[in-house]
Amino acid sequence: MKSYAAVDLGASSGRVMVGRVGPDSLELAEAHRFVNRPVRVPEGLRWDVLSLYAGVLDGLKAAGQVDSVGIDSWAVDYGLLDADGALLGNPVHYRDSRTEGVAEKVWATVPAEELYAATGLQYAPFNTLYQLTAAKEQLGSAQRLLLIPDLLTYWLTGEQGTELTNASTTQLIDPRTREWSYDLASRLGIDLDLFAPLRQPGDPAGVLRAEVLEETGLRGPVPVTTVGSHDTASAVAAVPAAAGERFAYICTGTWSLAGLELDAPVLTEESRAANFTNELGLDGTVRYLRNIMGLWLLQECVRAWGGPELGALLLDAAKAPALRSVVDASDPVFLAPGRMPERIAEACRASGQPVPETPGEITRCILDSLALAHRKAVEEAQRLADRPVDVVYVVGGGTRNALLCQLTADACGLPVVAGPTEAAALGNVLVQARTHGLVGDLTAARGLLTRTQPLTRYEPQGDTAPWHEAEARLAAR
Repeated sequence: MKSYAAVDLGASSGRVMVGRVGPDSLELAEAHRFVNRPVRVPEGLRWDVLSLYAGVLDGLKAAGQVDSVGIDSWAVDYGLLDADGALLGNPVHYRDSRTEGVAEKVWATVPAEELYAATGLQYAPFNTLYQLTAAKEQLGSAQRLLLIPDLLTYWLTGEQGTELTNASTTQLIDPRTREWSYDLASRLGIDLDLFAPLRQPGDPAGVLRAEVLEETGLRGPVPVTTVGSHDTASAVAAVPAAAGERFAYICTGTWSLAGLELDAPVLTEESRAANFTNELGLDGTVRYLRNIMGLWLLQECVRAWGGPELGALLLDAAKAPALRSVVDASDPVFLAPGRMPERIAEACRASGQPVPETPGEITRCILDSLALAHRKAVEEAQRLADRPVDVVYVVGGGTRNALLCQLTADACGLPVVAGPTEAAALGNVLVQARTHGLVGDLTAARGLLTRTQPLTRYEPQGDTAPWHEAEARLAAR
């Protein structure tokens, strides 16, 4: 068996997990967890990336001797470096307001239809393309732009690269060629030379610097392996589907990412209008999916309520009337932090629905709304890609929420297989293990997951008519 450190950074916390992999074994343990707490300063919302890097170093020290390290994180955000490789300020948070109204400026040069046909990326106000357009003055003093996991890899190894699955979220990659879209960037005045050369999952990313070895107590050389550095790419790699199985997936956490794994992008105008994205995955695959606001809605409510125990909230939610009130879980009105219970109540009031009042009622509204959004995304993905599915795999933190998993099965009218919970970290580990010859192709890796990880199956209950009615109610508002 060999050991691999998976650095997995989420929007609210980071962790270093250690995966031990053998010919027919896969074990995962948490070495260190640390808070990812953005900071609001006078110029806006920023990531505390130095604190994150310190957490990574502490985690590698706690992990002990490993055979490789891989890093994945959230997408779209980046750090800028000067000519000496020094960081030019803390990276801007994707929830910062600087991109408000920027998309319209971009579309004046490259209409939204052309932009989608070239990149296949959904509209989201925080896409890297819009961030770069908003930051053109700051870009003048930068010599290099590194996406978040590539920035941390650079600090660990001294080597620079741009991992492909994460690069595909910048809206500057052509999903057909899997290369930069130079024509698009030129039209928008974006210098692609700011980016380091593209890397593929499995490529070497250097070895830990001597200073890192000294601080962590590890014995060198310790290689750093490029993984699917967009955490969703790693999570989808860990969907435990069998070869040839017709499946949809939902990666649950702060966001819900619901869709299909395809061999080619879907670049139709109908797909653009439905706001589906074509992000790149492992082994030439395309992650055809829709972003849904996810458990962020509940996380923000729990924060506003002072941190009540989640189990009790879910018990109260299970007793609340089903589908009494629902909101659009993809509505950008819920993107910013703060006042989430009030904003959910306001959305229900504005649509003429009963206003949920207690924490249990609001929690049920959120979970019903998420299940409804999952249903819509899975149904539309099948239609737009002409790819029917027989089962939905739910991976990530939301697998711990049995009520959400059951509601998703009920809403979709399909069986839901929930697990693994630590999908992103497992996908990270499996790419490292594959690079070092311990795991075969993607099908073999998923087979290992099925044999070694706990999975729970939820069968749909009742008919889908009430969900159809709730969907129609939202569409009519």
